[in-house]
Amino acid sequence: MKAVIFDLDGVICFTDKLHYKAWKNIADEQGIYFDEKINDRLRGVSRMESLDIILEKADRAYSFDEKKEIAEKKNDIYVSLLDTMSEKDLDANVKVVLDTLRSRGTLLAIGSSSKNTKKILEKLGLRDFFDAVSDGTNITKSKPDPEVFLKAAEMLGIKPVEAVVVEDALSGIDAALAGGFECVGIGEAAMHPKVTYPLKDLADLPEIVLRKNADI
Repeated sequence: MKAVIFDLDGVICFTDKLHYKAWKNIADEQGIYFDEKINDRLRGVSRMESLDIILEKADRAYSFDEKKEIAEKKNDIYVSLLDTMSEKDLDANVKVVLDTLRSRGTLLAIGSSSKNTKKILEKLGLRDFFDAVSDGTNITKSKPDPEVFLKAAEMLGIKPVEAVVVEDALSGIDAALAGGFECVGIGEAAMHPKVTYPLKDLADLPEIVLRKNADI
């Protein structure tokens, strides 16, 4: 196992509340009902697909141009909220995991559908930490399509069988499996029936990588 590819939101950091605030603002403006249960359906989903889910509650149809404008406004709100983030938002335990894997020579990458990935990493003090960053700026298909993880593996110069994907969303596990990767699931993703390694705590990840390499 040469590399670990991490999802961003819900694994490295937690921006769900910021996404919720931004989408809630948009939904309220449009007079559409939106709550945290609906917001849960947006995890791991692209911005436009998230908007389509929200618009299921709308009482009229929206044109493509309208949806594009709404999605851009949501992103503007979200980006402004990201400015409140700092290195303090990087959990100390997550940093220990990253540093441990790095010290062992493991390649590290991000595989996220977010177009704001690089901004978030910069805010967390991780701008130049990862060996590869595959995100919403270089993919055309969202999870559960495996494109974002396959791109990350390509950037690292490795095959999918040489990496493990770490995800917190069910769609992310589906994407990893579809791409031929083994996968670590935390949170909701740990309950996926086909997840390779279900974890309660990300702190256990270095031990899994160590055991996997020892078995090889």
